[in-house]
Amino acid sequence: MNAVLSGTPDLVPLAVDVDGTLVRTDLLHEAALEHVARNPHRTAHLFGWLGGGKAGFKSRLADHAAPELDSVPLHEEVVDLIRAAQAEGRPVWLASASDHRYVAALAERIGGIAGVIATTPGQNMSGRTKAAALDAAFGAGGYDYAGNDTVDFPVWRRARRQYVVAASSRFERAVLREFPAAEVIARPRTGLAAWRRAIRPHQWAKNLLVFLPMIAGHDFTLRALVFALIAFVCFSAAASSAYIVNDLLDLAADRAHPTKRARPFASGELPVMHGALLSAALLFFAVDLSLLLPWRFALVLGGYVAATLAYSLVLKRKPLIDVIALGGLYTVRVIGGLVATGEKYSQWLMMFSLFLFLSLAVVKRCTELVMRREAGKGDVPGRGYTVADLAVLFPAAVASGYGAILVVALYMQSPEVLVLYRHYNRLWLLYPLLLYWISRIVLIASRNQLHDDPVVFALTDRTSWVVGALAAGVIAIAI
Repeated sequence: MNAVLSGTPDLVPLAVDVDGTLVRTDLLHEAALEHVARNPHRTAHLFGWLGGGKAGFKSRLADHAAPELDSVPLHEEVVDLIRAAQAEGRPVWLASASDHRYVAALAERIGGIAGVIATTPGQNMSGRTKAAALDAAFGAGGYDYAGNDTVDFPVWRRARRQYVVAASSRFERAVLREFPAAEVIARPRTGLAAWRRAIRPHQWAKNLLVFLPMIAGHDFTLRALVFALIAFVCFSAAASSAYIVNDLLDLAADRAHPTKRARPFASGELPVMHGALLSAALLFFAVDLSLLLPWRFALVLGGYVAATLAYSLVLKRKPLIDVIALGGLYTVRVIGGLVATGEKYSQWLMMFSLFLFLSLAVVKRCTELVMRREAGKGDVPGRGYTVADLAVLFPAAVASGYGAILVVALYMQSPEVLVLYRHYNRLWLLYPLLLYWISRIVLIASRNQLHDDPVVFALTDRTSWVVGALAAGVIAIAI
């Protein structure tokens, strides 16, 4: 075979790297995340497998986990290169440092692949090892090669022609200095917009809840404002860290979602390893900043981080438990604001928060189910809910929301209201406002018109702003 190919230049094989070249991500990193997502209690096994070397580690991991190769994002420019070579009758091989099982499955997805050269339990197919394997199969200079990293330089030196996927201008210049005839076929760039979408600053609006105890207690001192602001920044950084972790552990489900598939990690726009590093940095910043506040706040923040991690790993797959956990996470923000500013604990505020945010958490899950129902899709993968559950979830959302209003009614009969409000009877005007707003949120969710987290929606919805302004006016005339 080698002699025929060498004597027929038009049929010189095309060898294509996989991680970062054909696929927009790294299969090893995705497999490790898949293992953690499915078996969080076995995360420590990853460190034990590292003792067997790179090849052994990849093999052991492939025994237990595999990314969803049917939905892993591809570089279309590289797919076009493969199709062009196949149209010319040239054999196309996948040459990768990933485990051979992953590469074989990916080859089946691409179709028309002549063969694979990949990592086996005894050999890590990377760098010089890959170059030697390709030389043995096709001869030095007897193949073209497409790669994307510095580890591909030994292979490019032995290849007839070099194809490059350049993720940075610096890397592109380095390649062209050594291989002036190299052809850059793709330039996937990572901009600040992708990082901004990854940390989701629009979701920080939820953390405004830390100001609620200060407002409810009518404490508008500079100290309370500054401490609440610091708490807001802490929760925002911790929340962004948690969003990244959740996205990394939910890649397959996000890629099956009509809108979430565009998220930076699911789409391959950002490397998953960079996401892990950013998540750790944000968490460290949040913990370090929390030391400026009373020590109890650090405990609340730690509980929030632990709860979000538990949600990402386990709880989000447990029906009903997941929405209770989400509602609890909203309430933890209120507790954080209370501890940070030193406000007096209010059981009324806690009960109101728990019922209201449980209602909104259920609405959020209803929104996902309604979107799938309207799109003609089945049940939400990895969540434990079915579309038929809407018959139960919508009434539960309404009941919990109205329960929050009942708490306000009971609060009106308490001694605490006399301390804070001179004209407390005017607070009755809040009831129609709350009834309308909660009922409206549920109604538009049932109509598939609520396409975001209900709290974030409320902060960007004109009607919700009008209701909020009227509620603030009622409180003002009651004080």
